[in-house]
Amino acid sequence: MTYTPSLRAAVGEVRRALRAVGLTDRDPRFREHGRHVPAPDAPLVLVACSGGRDSLALAAVASIVCASQGIRCGAVLVDHQLQEGSRDVCDKAARQCAGRGLDPVDVLSVRVSNDGRGLEACARDARYEALSSHARREGAAAVLLAHTLDDQAETVLMGLLRVGGLDGVAGMPDKTSVQGVVFLRPFLRLSREQTTRICEDCALSWWDDPTNGDACDADVDLPREYPLRSRVRHSLMPYLARFMGGDVAGHLARSARLCAVDKNYLDSCADAVVDEAIRMVDGGSGPEVVVDAARLAHEHKAIRSRVLMRAMSLLGLVPTSRHVEAVDSLVVDWHGQSAVALPSKYSAIRQKHVIRLCQDGVHANC
Repeated sequence: MTYTPSLRAAVGEVRRALRAVGLTDRDPRFREHGRHVPAPDAPLVLVACSGGRDSLALAAVASIVCASQGIRCGAVLVDHQLQEGSRDVCDKAARQCAGRGLDPVDVLSVRVSNDGRGLEACARDARYEALSSHARREGAAAVLLAHTLDDQAETVLMGLLRVGGLDGVAGMPDKTSVQGVVFLRPFLRLSREQTTRICEDCALSWWDDPTNGDACDADVDLPREYPLRSRVRHSLMPYLARFMGGDVAGHLARSARLCAVDKNYLDSCADAVVDEAIRMVDGGSGPEVVVDAARLAHEHKAIRSRVLMRAMSLLGLVPTSRHVEAVDSLVVDWHGQSAVALPSKYSAIRQKHVIRLCQDGVHANC
């Protein structure tokens, strides 16, 4: 097949991502031209495919790269069962993946229930749970996700709107781990326009998700009932492109990479402090987290904030910056003030040199 500029760039990015986790040529013979069959015990890489243009392009490129390196390449599709005909979409995409030589190709069905966080967030959690469980069963070395440069730019804007701060603009990492499974995002430097061209070059037919507004024009003012990402994609990004008159998506994605370097350094510093200042204990009626306020008080605020975020996340909490600020005041400006109310009916209360994070009315300490 003809290697167009978009396809060559994508092949290079997938190679780079696999090399970063030690997945390289298994044998010199795989460097020779032609199609090679990987050994049955060769590492397995799975592509998370939705049937959209980005993930189908990734499946096609991954099959090329893995075949040239002696790595097995499969695909896994998750049917959220939220739209009529969703199984048909998955089955069609699965056939296209199999037609590109991916094996195994599996379709997983999940049930999504809205627990109050929004259907989009609940669907994402159900998807990652299914992907992680399947990858562990298959013994996969990594799962590839098809987030693009455009997705990264949208994530940065959403982070500014929802979170703020360095963590909000650092975007999605190239590599992450979920439940012990390595997830890679090799397309964060490729645009959605490039993945579209790859699908066209490979004669792949994709599906546009109507709930994301993907079937709409690129510049349309979507109503508020659409997910925030859809409104950022179709309303805010086109406006910013007109306002700035340049490659806004590329600029935001590059900024995210720079911020991610600083974030990773701060996170590594916080890791060492967590080991010394945070411990999880059995409060009798459930878990609670104990923070050594005296140890934490000597750290820079940037580190304290990360440690406190980590402490709350151990209890499954998703705190806002206001929650973190309030608990931080218990660390550095404690003068006998009352407990800080946290999400999910948890509280943070200081007792002498420690702060206890526990559920209201459950533990004696609270």
